[in-house]
Amino acid sequence: MSFNANDLHKLDISALRSQRWYAPDTIRAFAHRQRSQQSGLNREEFMGKPVIGIINTWSEMSPCHSHLRERAEAVKRAVWAAGGYPVELPALSVGEVLVKPTTMLYRNFLAMEAEELLRQHPIDGAVLLGGCDKSTPALLMGAISMDLPVIFCPAGPMSSGKWRGHVTGAGTHTKKFWDQLRLGAITQHDWVELEGAMTRSIGTCNTMGTASTMTSIADAIGFMLPGASSIPAADSRHVQMAAQCGQTIVDMVWHDHKPSRWLTRANFINGVVAYMALGGSTNAAIHLIAMANRAGITLTLEDMEAVAREVPVLANLFPSGDQLMEEFFFAGGLMAQLKKVQQFLNLDAIGVTNRPVAAWIANANCYDDNVIRSLDNPVVPLSQGCALAVLRGNLCPNGAVMKSSAAKPELRHHKGAAIVFDSHQELSDRIDDPALDITKDSVVILRNAGPVGAPGMPEWGNLPIPKKLLQEGVTDMVRITDARMSGTHYGTCILHVAPESAIGGPLALVRTGDIIELDIAKGSLNMLVSDEELAERRRTLKPVHKVYERSYAALYQQHVTQADQGCDFDFLQAGSKVPEPPIF
Repeated sequence: MSFNANDLHKLDISALRSQRWYAPDTIRAFAHRQRSQQSGLNREEFMGKPVIGIINTWSEMSPCHSHLRERAEAVKRAVWAAGGYPVELPALSVGEVLVKPTTMLYRNFLAMEAEELLRQHPIDGAVLLGGCDKSTPALLMGAISMDLPVIFCPAGPMSSGKWRGHVTGAGTHTKKFWDQLRLGAITQHDWVELEGAMTRSIGTCNTMGTASTMTSIADAIGFMLPGASSIPAADSRHVQMAAQCGQTIVDMVWHDHKPSRWLTRANFINGVVAYMALGGSTNAAIHLIAMANRAGITLTLEDMEAVAREVPVLANLFPSGDQLMEEFFFAGGLMAQLKKVQQFLNLDAIGVTNRPVAAWIANANCYDDNVIRSLDNPVVPLSQGCALAVLRGNLCPNGAVMKSSAAKPELRHHKGAAIVFDSHQELSDRIDDPALDITKDSVVILRNAGPVGAPGMPEWGNLPIPKKLLQEGVTDMVRITDARMSGTHYGTCILHVAPESAIGGPLALVRTGDIIELDIAKGSLNMLVSDEELAERRRTLKPVHKVYERSYAALYQQHVTQADQGCDFDFLQAGSKVPEPPIF
């Protein structure tokens, strides 16, 4: 930490938020102290100490987070040693692989839960334990809104995978091997063997999917101990990092080092620079906007694209490259990558350690220039695409995004006839039908898959290529949807079309046979249909998505914003601060 050593206790004990619960000589405070002792604590163990909440997304239904109970213990021991009082608070896990229809539906739920857990309890600061895709933005959104000192402890990526001598990355290779199975290139026995071999340790996906994209961005913004996002989950240094988080948060509380004191637009732009250099997931475009909105900071798709046009993909990681996260860590990790793009960073920005970015990267070194590339040796030259391209046109007036570095060169400017599917079920039922009138030049469109339409905007965007075209050797096609795509996937997939079809966006007006034109260089996506024809189609347009009348999904459909606005709830945007709960 870099707080003034002569001002170690900037706050006195009476200024701690938790003292509102514990300190007064009232019947309610008596009950608070009484019940804390009920759990076996002595009065001296919690009185007059910073209370540190450990928001833990551990769950047996979330293999990415299966080790977080042990990490919470490491945090606790360090908090005790630093003079704090740790309390573990379980929260929704939002583990990607087993949650249906999508964890994106529940990102805002976890954000609300994190905020309210911190508000309703006598918490002075918090360590946030998460890492699987939506847990990182969700926890940070809630923490930013609550504005207490917080530090993020990432779950860490799983160990590298290998099968029969082939490097296997979670997610990326699953899709590739699935296509091989469909073609008969591998056997059912191979497929079952892969099932038990590809994900071989605790931790998040070992590719630059959404999990590592978001933890790396949060690291670059300043919410972590610098470089923490790169440490593999199974490495002993990961446990050490968790303990250091516990020590750090106690210092942060004494100095009231909360997000509003250090989090600026410059921090977010640093996160965007990391995002582009890593070739990160398109999902980050939504999460970054939502996080910035919670802080009252304006961040747009155009802001991100401007950085993408200057910072090429430099990290040689799947799906853009051919290495995995463990190799990235051994090559020097995120700090080494940031050092190679320092000319684009705000080096004066600070984070949870109260030290500037310049100090984070001062001693960083790259130990493998093939894994962590320099600007003169990118994985994908800017002339061939970037981590985020923003498209606009009569099909997506409020924007659509794609990872243009993943597009086939011949598809960067493309015209083709639309093949439209109104639901994911229809797509699944028809895509491999031999009678489907589709060619390699067709444009596959899935609609009613956005925030409202699905609901929750699932990762359906890597639309499958028909089996008959796979057999002809087709490996990529132009695909368009208002859904998202897993960060582990690849291809010429245009995503996050806004406004979405379910609320009457232009995607709802497309008909099979319409000619669609994509021009990545111009940043345009249009259907070549006259305005008069589109007006007539709109006159007869009837919604076809399911409308929920109860449950959290009903709340979601009523209040979620569109992809270009971050898919947060409209009533959770930055504004007047919610008052502290009354204590009687």
